[in-house]
Amino acid sequence: MRAVVQRVTRADVRVEGQSVGAIEAGLLVLLGVHQDDAEADVESMASKIAHLRILADEAGRMNRSVMDAGGAVLLVSQFTLCGDVRKGRRPNYSSAAPAEVAERRYLQVAERLRGLGLRVALGSFGANMEVESVNDGPVTILLDTHRVF
Repeated sequence: MRAVVQRVTRADVRVEGQSVGAIEAGLLVLLGVHQDDAEADVESMASKIAHLRILADEAGRMNRSVMDAGGAVLLVSQFTLCGDVRKGRRPNYSSAAPAEVAERRYLQVAERLRGLGLRVALGSFGANMEVESVNDGPVTILLDTHRVF
């Protein structure tokens, strides 16, 4: 499982011009699910997102997690994060999970985050989405449960 995590002051995702998920201060998380991701990857990713200390404390230092700060998470599925461009110029998506598996894992991550007490807004799985965000910092972190980086 792979994620791009951005600290935001606000973020919104729209499908056909209609907002389907929006947050104020917190984290925008773009999530890609690999075909071999398991329950352990769901647990690991949700825990890392919830406890990642990239929000500012009173002194302006990155010492607080989204849980500490009372922020929210906008979770958006993005299979293109599983693209492999090591050969050629066209991404190969063969390692991405099939849609039904990816959607299940995506929703499991959302439920785990909610179970930790976070407010979670979602994109629309499989839809062509427009994602708008105001990055704070900017702060962008890459996560990978397979520890590729």
